[in-house]
Amino acid sequence: MARSLEPLIVGGVIGDVLDSFNPTIKMSITFNNKLVCNGHEFFPSAISSRPKVEVQGGDLRTFFTLVMTDPDVPGPSDPYLREHLHWMVTDIPGITDATFGRELVSYEIPRPNIGIHRFVFVLFKQKSRSSVSQPISRDHFNTRNFAYENDLDQPVAAVFFNAQRETAARRR
Repeated sequence: MARSLEPLIVGGVIGDVLDSFNPTIKMSITFNNKLVCNGHEFFPSAISSRPKVEVQGGDLRTFFTLVMTDPDVPGPSDPYLREHLHWMVTDIPGITDATFGRELVSYEIPRPNIGIHRFVFVLFKQKSRSSVSQPISRDHFNTRNFAYENDLDQPVAAVFFNAQRETAARRR
């Protein structure tokens, strides 16, 4: 699974959002049956409802936290508001999907205004169930600090997609 880090490095996710880690769990994310692959682009109209997230690894006694952030706020050339939290689900049992978890922060539709934004999904293994605290704010979220403050292990999986403002002509 180490090769799966390469697109995260090239895409700047390792560095801007995460430190290097060793992926150990398989996570698949789909919007309307379209699989999220590193660096692929989705139109905002295609990601208007929360995705299906499946976790394959661990067991029903292992719990995970899923974080979705945008590290490119307000725009990728000057992301001084980095990161914005779009979604958080905790207590996801291994070998299930996010619907079995506890949604701490509801899904917010990505609506980038300036440039192409990266939207990053990170999966962390929890030390125990109900051990993750709700963040204070969606704005100025920091994935690394959040993981540290909640005693989460290194990430076990991550994937990102790109999205940009959708013009009326594109929606047709």
